[in-house]
Amino acid sequence: MIIIAAIIIFLLLLVIIIYNKLISRKNAVDNAFFSMDVMLKKRYDLIPQLVDTVKGYMQHERELLTNLTAMRQKSMEFKLSANDKVVLDNQINDALQQIFIRFENYPDLKASDNFLKLQGAINETEEQLAAARRFYNAAVNDYHNAIEMFPSSVIASWMNLKHKTYFNIPETDKAVPVITIN
Repeated sequence: MIIIAAIIIFLLLLVIIIYNKLISRKNAVDNAFFSMDVMLKKRYDLIPQLVDTVKGYMQHERELLTNLTAMRQKSMEFKLSANDKVVLDNQINDALQQIFIRFENYPDLKASDNFLKLQGAINETEEQLAAARRFYNAAVNDYHNAIEMFPSSVIASWMNLKHKTYFNIPETDKAVPVITIN
């Protein structure tokens, strides 16, 4: 009888430990996301300044600027899930990359102090955001490992824990840059 009670107590303790570990990993993902959300807010606050600054110069890029503004507006909605925000931010990242690539074609814009200062602020924010994304992705990876590995996967399914979306790198950023020396 004592052996059966000991086994039951052991199993109960194991379930409690695994449950608490899963909650801890889930909370770590949420914490990483909310920390990153602060950086995203800073980025979203800079986007209207960027759009206003480049509007006068980049006449041919109106569609890109309009799409960027629309995505920023959508990102500010509170109804988006964390996964939807991650997907939308990946799209915003692509649009910002396109703007900075295309600005090279506008000599007046490259000489604008406002644009250069704004570009510096955005670059700094992007570096901080990249660090926050790495932290978030690491937390998501730990969470995914916890909900997929046995025996915690059984308890995770009881808790209805689902996969989270990773931040990803756009395909254009994965290409090896071509460096030419004149």
